[in-house]
Amino acid sequence: MSGSALHLAVELDGDGAHPAAWRRAAHSPDQLLTPRRVARVAAIAENAGFTLITLDDGVLPPGAAPDPVGRIGAVERAAFVAASTSTIGIAPVVPVTYAEPFHVSSQLASLDHISAGRAGWVVTEEQRPEAARAWGRPLVAGADARARESRDGVEVARALWDSWEDDAVIRSVATSRYLDRERLHYIDFTGETYAVKGPAIVPRPPQGQLVVLGRPDRVPDAQLDVALVTGRDLASVATDAAAAGTPRVFAEVEVALDTPEATAAERVADLERHAEWTDRGRLRHIGPANQLIALLGELGRHVDGVRLHPLVLDEDLSVLSRLVLPDLSERRLVTRPVPGTSLRSTLGLQRPANRFTTAAAAAPEDAR
Repeated sequence: MSGSALHLAVELDGDGAHPAAWRRAAHSPDQLLTPRRVARVAAIAENAGFTLITLDDGVLPPGAAPDPVGRIGAVERAAFVAASTSTIGIAPVVPVTYAEPFHVSSQLASLDHISAGRAGWVVTEEQRPEAARAWGRPLVAGADARARESRDGVEVARALWDSWEDDAVIRSVATSRYLDRERLHYIDFTGETYAVKGPAIVPRPPQGQLVVLGRPDRVPDAQLDVALVTGRDLASVATDAAAAGTPRVFAEVEVALDTPEATAAERVADLERHAEWTDRGRLRHIGPANQLIALLGELGRHVDGVRLHPLVLDEDLSVLSRLVLPDLSERRLVTRPVPGTSLRSTLGLQRPANRFTTAAAAAPEDAR
């Protein structure tokens, strides 16, 4: 862990972490998928001082009727948010269980260009068999097979991001040369289920490599910049954080906070009449803001950051921005992004050297 102040991320998909969160939303259901809604919640998070927003996604609908059953793709939402924000990091959730890693890497590299180096990637899996049918692909059955697809997908994406050297783009009108072909490289990846030659069709991202987040039990530590660790109590989170071999570790925490209108327990009980709040094995805080502040202070001893999953965005995000982040900031327990910095810089991660440039520099003179 970094030993610096805590980084706070927040999940902004839908109306909140509870499947029936829309019932307590401050807008009508038909406004959920509008650009104005996406921009508004992102602006609240950025102004509050969050380091990062994440946007959940998957090929299948996020819920079942009568709850909302639609969403706009996470990468598309992230691109829109990138154009309407200036400092906050943006990390869409993109599973590569069935998606083509070549296309995923291109989308994410484009997002990093759009956001001027503020993009990340949350790696997850498509677990339901229906996802294979939606993609028109053979079923990837079993945890080991899904982990293999995630591992290979991240490896391909990272290699493709390096397939353009930083100075491959020339843009010389005088000589009519726009690319140096010697600085574009084939990656020649061959996995168990597919092969990719490359190079990419998008220049190297501004960060060199996007910040990759994921669960260390599903993606190898060496492929992750940030491990997302779970645990139903502080001790479990601390144990998993200590075992993670990644540069940074974030804890997953679900939150339901007291509001002026109702206590957290009352709000949860109201939604539980309609649907159950799914237990995903995460630490869960239900109570007042001051107790969450104390919990985050304790977590700061074990992790570099926390990703919060608010019960209802329209209610909990307001409390987080008015009470939680200002208090933590005053105590210097959290850090907020600085204008003009990349997500990697905000997290204290170095910009990695290009693997092909490094390999060429290390080659003996007589082999050149």
